[in-house]
Amino acid sequence: FKHALAEGRPQVGLWASLCSNIAANVIADSGFDFIVVDMEHTVNDLGSVLTQMQALEASPTTTVVRAPWNEAVMFKRLMDMGAHSLLVPFVQSPDEARQAARQMRYPPDGIRGVAVSTRANRYGRDKSYFATVHDEICLLVQLETREALSHLEEIAAIDEVDGIFIGPSDLSADFGHLGNPGHKDNLDAIADAAARGQAAGKAMGFLTGDIAQAHACFDMGFTF
Repeated sequence: FKHALAEGRPQVGLWASLCSNIAANVIADSGFDFIVVDMEHTVNDLGSVLTQMQALEASPTTTVVRAPWNEAVMFKRLMDMGAHSLLVPFVQSPDEARQAARQMRYPPDGIRGVAVSTRANRYGRDKSYFATVHDEICLLVQLETREALSHLEEIAAIDEVDGIFIGPSDLSADFGHLGNPGHKDNLDAIADAAARGQAAGKAMGFLTGDIAQAHACFDMGFTF
């Protein structure tokens, strides 16, 4: 998934909000490129996320975990249990994006705590883990307000950010159109963000349940 984004290959995913390893098992082989296991707006905890990751592990589908917040301890625990790709909500500035990147990386590049035996390195059996992990982790940041979008180019310039996701519902609320993500103000801002992100060379992501809109998003420059 990380390398597909870097190469500009369109990726189609599915949101998993049912907090069920059985549901994750059902959708694992449904042909999606990635599955987002959500912790921000669901009752998922670390244990339920782990069982869903286990259910998805044998499939070719990448697991992306949406963390509940941009917070170091949660990042550390998610990554220690094997999450490589994180979607981070409500990133408002370049500093907050850099904070997320540092939380995903070991010193001296970051502040992730080091444990020598975790699920991530197969309990110490994967001797290459520490040497290769920084090449494999994938950071997606959510820009969900007009303030965040004003910093899009600065955030896109951060090498450690693999993709920028536009949150349509929160953005529409920021415009004063709560519950109406299809409002013209919102759609215009999203199209503008797609063009600016594409010009900056960064993979851009969007959320929709409408197939026609999904095709339109890919046409305007979104990657995932």
